[in-house]
Formats: sequence, structure tokens, C-alpha cells
Amino acid sequence: QVQLAESGGGLVQPGGSLRLSCAASGSSACSIKHMAWYRQAPGKHREVVGTIIRNGRTNYVDSVKGRFTISRDNAWNTVFLQMNSLKPEDTAVYYCNGNIFSLTTTGDYWGQGTQVTVSS
Repeated sequence: QVQLAESGGGLVQPGGSLRLSCAASGSSACSIKHMAWYRQAPGKHREVVGTIIRNGRTNYVDSVKGRFTISRDNAWNTVFLQMNSLKPEDTAVYYCNGNIFSLTTTGDYWGQGTQVTVSS
């Protein structure tokens, strides 16, 4: 059984920063093959924020380029979303979605979501 656990959301003022984490865990050692960060604001569709693949290449939606950065730890167990210069329009529930593999399984998994609120 594999799980993705998110953390790091919260309330921040405009211009502030937050760092989200998405950690993979399971009954056996597991690793992230590639991952995407999504967000969903009230009344809006879920949209992709950015992605990272195994060679480390990242891509971002235009609205967050230059402000958000996706990175990972050396073991590819955890992926991070560093969010700087946050704006009220970044307010949303943020989800990670990753392709995870272990000795016994592989598949796509979603994190539980974490709320990010940007407000003064």
C-alpha cells in the first residue's frame, strides 16, 4: 500500500512564501518516478501547477513561472513545491499526484490536499 502525504499549507499574506511537501510511503521502500502539483480554487476546475520528472526537468503553468519551484530530495521520496511572492489568486487546495514505484507495486496516487490561503 502506497500513500502520498502532503504538508505545509496554511495562511500567508500576499508576497509571502510557503513550502509544500509531498512524501511517498508504503509497506516497502518506494520512490517517486514523476510528480505533478495541482490546485483547485473554489468554483474552479483543478489545474496543473507544475511537474517534475525523473531527470529533474520541471515545467510550470505560466501564472506561477518565476515564483514557484518544484524540487525533490535525493532519494526521490519527497517532492517539494516552494511558493514565493504569493498572490491572493494562488489561494486553493493544492494536491500532489505522483507515479510511485516499489518492489511490489507501481501506480498513480494522489495526496489528500492541503489548503493554501493568501490573504491580508
